[in-house]
Amino acid sequence: MDHVTEGAWETLPVPLHPEVLAALRELDFPRMTPVQSATIPLFMKNKDVAAEAVTGSGKTLAFVIPILQILLRREEKLKKMQVGAIIITPTRELAIQINEVLLHFSKHFPQFSQILLIGGRNPGEDVERFKEQGGNIIVATPGRLEDMFRRKAEGLDLANCVKSLDVLVLDEADRLLDMGFEASINTILEFLPKQRRTGLFSATQTQEVENLVRAGLRNPVRISVKEKGVAATSTQKTPSRLENYYMVCKADEKFNQLVHFLRNHKEEKHLVFFSTCACVEYYGKALEALVKNVKILCIHGKMKYKRNKIFMEFRKLQSGILVCTDVMARGIDIPEVNWVLQYDPPSNASAFVHRCGRTARIGRAGSALVFLLPMEESYVNFLSINQKCPLQEMKPQKNPADLLPQLKSMALADRAVFEKGMKAFVSCVQAYAKHECNLIFRLKDLDFASLARGFALLRMPRMPELKGKQFPDFVPVTIDTDTIAFKDKNREKQRQKFLEQQRKEKKENEGRKKFVKNKAWSKQKAKKEKKKKMTEKRKREEDFDIEDEDMQELLNDTRLLKKLKKGKMSEEEFEKRLLAHDKGKAHLEHLGSSDLDGDDS
Repeated sequence: MDHVTEGAWETLPVPLHPEVLAALRELDFPRMTPVQSATIPLFMKNKDVAAEAVTGSGKTLAFVIPILQILLRREEKLKKMQVGAIIITPTRELAIQINEVLLHFSKHFPQFSQILLIGGRNPGEDVERFKEQGGNIIVATPGRLEDMFRRKAEGLDLANCVKSLDVLVLDEADRLLDMGFEASINTILEFLPKQRRTGLFSATQTQEVENLVRAGLRNPVRISVKEKGVAATSTQKTPSRLENYYMVCKADEKFNQLVHFLRNHKEEKHLVFFSTCACVEYYGKALEALVKNVKILCIHGKMKYKRNKIFMEFRKLQSGILVCTDVMARGIDIPEVNWVLQYDPPSNASAFVHRCGRTARIGRAGSALVFLLPMEESYVNFLSINQKCPLQEMKPQKNPADLLPQLKSMALADRAVFEKGMKAFVSCVQAYAKHECNLIFRLKDLDFASLARGFALLRMPRMPELKGKQFPDFVPVTIDTDTIAFKDKNREKQRQKFLEQQRKEKKENEGRKKFVKNKAWSKQKAKKEKKKKMTEKRKREEDFDIEDEDMQELLNDTRLLKKLKKGKMSEEEFEKRLLAHDKGKAHLEHLGSSDLDGDDS
């Protein structure tokens, strides 16, 4: 279904409940978006739907409203412990957001209880909350929901509770599968009744989603909603009011360009994407020190308990910077994000689209900028063809302030910063090597010296990717980096204790034979066996020591000695054969009748 015309909510073929319309007025949504007008009627008519629409097009309401409408028209009202609808989403931030939207509606319907089941909280507390409040509508991440099905021993029989299920929604379905949740999704589906309505919502439909559609949906209606004004043959996946830019600069210029940009846009709200958690940790700390009078927050997937708090705090800010990984790339609706800055291009093209989609949502204007190295410029054409995502060039600022010496000084003053920088560099190189578009992002073409300067490293780290390479363009600091101390006195005390222990062990092991760890066990074994054979050979030669030089000369001229030396012949056999030899026989007789003095045989 392309180009469905949006209209007022009252124009839907299936009328909405008055309280649903009241909630929409409160949220100031007087008209439907195309994906809503296309999806809601079909979902409410008990059709399974697989909806694809550009990010920021209003997909959340496209399934929240049908869920409420379907539950309201149930003949048998839901009891406290009966589950009528489940919404599964890949990240806890997106789950929190959907739960908030749902709360705006469910407050008009006190007969429905809803519960949020996500990681980062005590599962035992979730069990108690479910038993106490019930959960007619569940909003969950896959891991925590799967875990709840195993809590029967704690008094929660969720498998029995879901027998009354009417609706299942998988939001950001492609991301659910990308993030490795396929096994969890399959486990959850086994517990759910077959007679249900299912909706799959995503900005991109991958082959994995297609497989899930075939397995989990019954005669689904496929909905593909495009931007207004986009040709029917086009598959543009970014909002039409999004202005997409790219900037080409060297690796050691990128950070200065980023800081310059952020300093000139202090009054706005930014998301800054990095490729790895370690890069977020390092550059987040750097930006805190170098971009003053701006609230800077960091968020990534390895944060277990702080993520929810940080996410909620950033949503409330009027202006600020959120430094993040792709954990924030999907479905997250943060109010009034002005710029999405991609310091590192994402690992795949679809992630690029989702990152950009954090701005210019629901018809608003927004901008995105990706930083590219000179060797990566062809990525612009690739995105234009592969994702129908045109980009326009933004020229780098001439002569921005060089902040890398300050970043080096921070590393020299605090070992924590030095170590974060080293980890960030290593993780960045490893992520680069795994890029999906490896014809453009080629590790062997990467200027490691320039990249290391861009990270303000004090020295090159030891890692397999740099083995055997020389870097004349990178000048390491002259001091011994082992002498750099932690600013945190407790951490430094622990480090000194560890170093002292290492020195002790080294002293103790000085007299011992060093075991070579880096050689394969099979090679060590072969070397040992070869050494053993050589020792045995020498021993045999020593045992058969002939003092007479002439006799030795005679024996050296024969093949018999070779056989004897190789152990292919016993000494007894050798003597017999030698006696049979005329010269040998005469010589042996001569040896028996003389005292070996002055003889010339």
